[in-house]
Amino acid sequence: MILLLVALLLGALLPSCAAAPEPYKVLKPPLDTPWTYCAGIKPWTAKYPRPQLRRALWQSLDGIWTFQPTDGRDGQPLPSLPLKQEVLVPSCIESGLSGVQAMGVTTMWFGTRFSVPPPWTSNRRVLLHFEAIDYEATVYINGAKVGSNRGGYTRFSMDITDHVIHHDDSNEIHVYVFDPTDDWSIPQGKQTKRLSHIFYTPCTGIWQSVWLESVPEQRISDLDITADMTGNVTVTIHSNKKQGTPLELSIIDTHTGKTVAAEQLISDQTLSFTVDSPKLWTPDSPTLYNVTVKMGEDEVASYTAFRTISSGIVDGVKRPLLNGEFVFYFGPLDQGYWPDGIYTPPTPSAMLHDLELVKRLGMNMVRKHIKVEPEVFYEACDRMGLLVIQDMPSMRVFDNRRPSDVEQAEFGRQLEVMVRQLRNHPSIAVWVIYNEGWGQITDHHPEFELTERVRALDPTRLVDAVTGWHDHGAGDFHDNHHYAEPQCGTPWYSQPNTAYSPNRSAIQGEFGGIGLRPDNANLWPLRPAVDTINETYEIHAGIESYHYRARTLLRLLREQIERYACSGAVYTQTTDVEGEVNGLMTYDRRVVRIDEEAWREDIRRLFEAASKRRGDGSLVA
Repeated sequence: MILLLVALLLGALLPSCAAAPEPYKVLKPPLDTPWTYCAGIKPWTAKYPRPQLRRALWQSLDGIWTFQPTDGRDGQPLPSLPLKQEVLVPSCIESGLSGVQAMGVTTMWFGTRFSVPPPWTSNRRVLLHFEAIDYEATVYINGAKVGSNRGGYTRFSMDITDHVIHHDDSNEIHVYVFDPTDDWSIPQGKQTKRLSHIFYTPCTGIWQSVWLESVPEQRISDLDITADMTGNVTVTIHSNKKQGTPLELSIIDTHTGKTVAAEQLISDQTLSFTVDSPKLWTPDSPTLYNVTVKMGEDEVASYTAFRTISSGIVDGVKRPLLNGEFVFYFGPLDQGYWPDGIYTPPTPSAMLHDLELVKRLGMNMVRKHIKVEPEVFYEACDRMGLLVIQDMPSMRVFDNRRPSDVEQAEFGRQLEVMVRQLRNHPSIAVWVIYNEGWGQITDHHPEFELTERVRALDPTRLVDAVTGWHDHGAGDFHDNHHYAEPQCGTPWYSQPNTAYSPNRSAIQGEFGGIGLRPDNANLWPLRPAVDTINETYEIHAGIESYHYRARTLLRLLREQIERYACSGAVYTQTTDVEGEVNGLMTYDRRVVRIDEEAWREDIRRLFEAASKRRGDGSLVA
């Protein structure tokens, strides 16, 4: 009896064991890809998440975390770890790869435990980085609130050194996430809770990588570097102390290993110097130069490229220029959706698979459509030689309501964050502000002011203020959308587009979109998508007419290049997406729908036609 009482007393005093979370497993998505079941639980851990600011001491936190929905707002008591269910990070909780595959969750917790090597906290600081969480996130370390972020597409970081209690794996991270998707007017791209033909399954949660980094007390916080076709390099090395600290910067030719510049600079000041006869970056020859920066105990590695994006008059026509020459932009609308991962590609090789098809066809560009990708995507474009037209993720406002002043201000703030985050990538050539009027105020024209804000942040690129309609003359492009035939710089146009304005470069922001229903094995089978397949811009009964029509559209585009002022075009699209069956590939990436040989020949002829429009090469900037 006494032993029983002692046992009961000890049981009351000892902490109870939390119930084990539901174990992780890949859930069968409505449609899988060749990578779904072999992705594993750490597909992104080998990739340094920020390739333009690399350090030696870092640790990925990607892998299995735990998750649970909550009905409460942030500020409630933190739930005990582990949470109820294991989840894969990074992933969208709506995806099969997440192990959750839940729709309609608005508020939720994520949690994990982590360790920090003892040397990391010895006269050093520990930074916690999140590459993207959709949409609002509040972060707690060992019970203490350490930071928050709003915006579903861009990175944020925090110094957690003072909150790291242990060096073993008993340190705890809690992340509270709130994601209204399209219940609020926020930058959300094509995500929706109201599934329809051109709006798709949303992405909620920690959908890009999480990682730790050990840094010195005084450190490089960011690096802005541009290098132009003349060899002029303009650089600002930002430091966390902002004290004007001496530093060393080197630029190395990656092919020869030769140091082409070794400069003594000062942090937090914008300085310029010149490199003699640099090799220029182009889609045909995407030459990159390695960069190293040393400031005291801190050393970072990066890269840059010598190239100039501008516009000018070529043979009487306003053109976009690369290194002083008219280069025709041609490539697909690239939405970056995956049937198994939604926003998160199942693996890095899956992500590269899409870009490799684009490059294999002879295209030189992708339009990243109202989504911001992980930085390793842009690094791949830098290295492969693919120009990027980068969209700002759109707001959508329902019930014919204009955005409020608060919503508009937040859209502008997140636009600036995106530009700052991505502006060092040589592949990015154009910033897009508004797509097809979504979230665009039309009783006055804020795109003029936003264009100037983007130019002030990044004067080295062009701005496409309005792709689609509601064009009032802002930015560097006259950009219309027309399906299926192009209307690119032509003396005719269709509503709701506007007449070509010769003071800006003409680009066909979207065209094509011809569709062919795939076999059921390659089709996203959910009813809201299947029921809207016939809303695809042009549906074909069979492969023969599909191939004929594709060649016809590319011929029409070539004729407009030859006759009129067409400077670029975006074909819709890289892959099918849910109910849209108009991709170069099916949504599962298993079937390349187009005739690759015919497309390569037709694309070659597009660029050949554009090269004949260069005239004598005289330019007026």
